[in-house]
Amino acid sequence: MTSLKQIEQIISNIPDPEIPVITIKELGVLRKIEQIDDKIIVTITPTYSGCPAMDRFQKDIKEQLEALKVSSFEIQLQYDPAWTTDWITDFAKEKLKKYGIAPPAHSTSDKTILLGQKQVVPCPRCNSKETKLVSQFSSTACKAMYQCEDCLEPFEYFKCL
Repeated sequence: MTSLKQIEQIISNIPDPEIPVITIKELGVLRKIEQIDDKIIVTITPTYSGCPAMDRFQKDIKEQLEALKVSSFEIQLQYDPAWTTDWITDFAKEKLKKYGIAPPAHSTSDKTILLGQKQVVPCPRCNSKETKLVSQFSSTACKAMYQCEDCLEPFEYFKCL
């Protein structure tokens, strides 16, 4: 029989289908995995209402549990508290940046600077603060499209929620 620790390790490493360099654990979607009697209960929180990745998260979790020969399990959706980008690990934010996506930031310590009403998002490629918003939406609703005015590269920014 597969141990709870082994199950946690496998489930924690499922990649986000929209940003495959980070896992559902690093994203903060995976809230907990517990065993009650012979049943494994996996609790996940959607990043936002109607997130299309939720079906994929559940499918991937189910497939992994079945591959581990877990016969009794339940996937629970937890809506309260609501997911926030604060749940993304610092390690995942670094991985996002290396992948070319500006990670969400909430303070000057995270290198996002508020100047008046303009939010400055540093370029993940050259770290320039000379960037401009191109579109509030990008490949997914949780990202915005920016362009660096120094290196001229377009990039996505994972919006703060």
